[in-house]
Amino acid sequence: MDLQINDQTITVTEGRTKILALKQSFLDRVPPQNVAFFNPRAKLSRDFSIIAYSAFLKDFDGPRLFLDSLSGVGARGLRVANEIENVQVVVNDLNPSSLELARKSAEINGLENFDVSENEACRFLSGFSKKGHRAAIVDIDPFGSPSKHIDCGIRATVHKGLLSVTATDLQVLHGLFNEACKKKYYGTPIKTVYSNEIAIRLVIGMINLVAARLDTEITPVFVENNMHYYRAYLRVLNKADTKSRTGYIIHCRACGHRQTAAVAVSECVLCGARTETAGPLWTSSLFEKEFVEKMISRVPELAVDKKCEKALGKCLLESGMPACYYTLDEIAEMQRSSPMPLSRLVETLQSDGFLSSPTSFNPTGFRTDAPISKIRELFSS
Repeated sequence: MDLQINDQTITVTEGRTKILALKQSFLDRVPPQNVAFFNPRAKLSRDFSIIAYSAFLKDFDGPRLFLDSLSGVGARGLRVANEIENVQVVVNDLNPSSLELARKSAEINGLENFDVSENEACRFLSGFSKKGHRAAIVDIDPFGSPSKHIDCGIRATVHKGLLSVTATDLQVLHGLFNEACKKKYYGTPIKTVYSNEIAIRLVIGMINLVAARLDTEITPVFVENNMHYYRAYLRVLNKADTKSRTGYIIHCRACGHRQTAAVAVSECVLCGARTETAGPLWTSSLFEKEFVEKMISRVPELAVDKKCEKALGKCLLESGMPACYYTLDEIAEMQRSSPMPLSRLVETLQSDGFLSSPTSFNPTGFRTDAPISKIRELFSS
């Protein structure tokens, strides 16, 4: 990330794009919400967006329109307009100072495919909800929960389009405020080593419920998470969803077993101990293998962090894996032993006939369909 600084603003070079931002965005520990907003720590998230949007638009046959409903200084939209060919971008924000910086950034980059809108997010998206006006890609990236924007976001997304949604209310999604989680996400979490996966499944579960009410089907094609956000990319089909892809995660603290189930279960199927239940939430796949492959193929042509390709490689491996990952430290603590090397554990499980892969959710995490007894046995031996 290259920086050019004057008295009040900083010109950031991110990817191939120059972005004007207030100096305060870099000085404050938490980016300010009441001034023109730019989060330099979200650079990797924007890199993933460029890869995902580039992969999606490569073979997309429809209106090549990108809508950023809560844009701040327009960083994501500016990069889309500048780094992806043949796409029209409209960024929206309620803060006129943010939009002025976005306009100046567009001028610096010589963009003619970039417009701004000053409106409340749902009012903005509602202007694109009619047939013939909908967008190929709709982005919803709020402070906190995205729940109040999902209805209008889906309505503004064209059939076979892409809806990308961010959630940053981590305390709610991690179980500190379960009543708030019920209201915003229609389900509750439990505290586990894989709480980040539970959180993103709660977000997608909420989007799925809203989509079902609109006779619309959503399918996750890619998800990513970091210490301060969860983000899901979802294909939108304007047809009723006939599949049942929501349920519960059942977790047993006594033996370490975890599973997804269509209904809540209070007793562990393996050891009979009392279980804890998260949900209702999304229980189906989080990654579409073909889409992740497309993303990986686009990386060499884009100016993105090298970490992206490594993470996408893990996403590809786990695309067909079961829900609810394990971690090396978790199993080692159960067995009171030292952790095994991750690669050796995955290879051993595969050689014993089980599915297994690392996971993008945790550097020491792994997915497998092996029973917990088998995993613990490997650590003991």
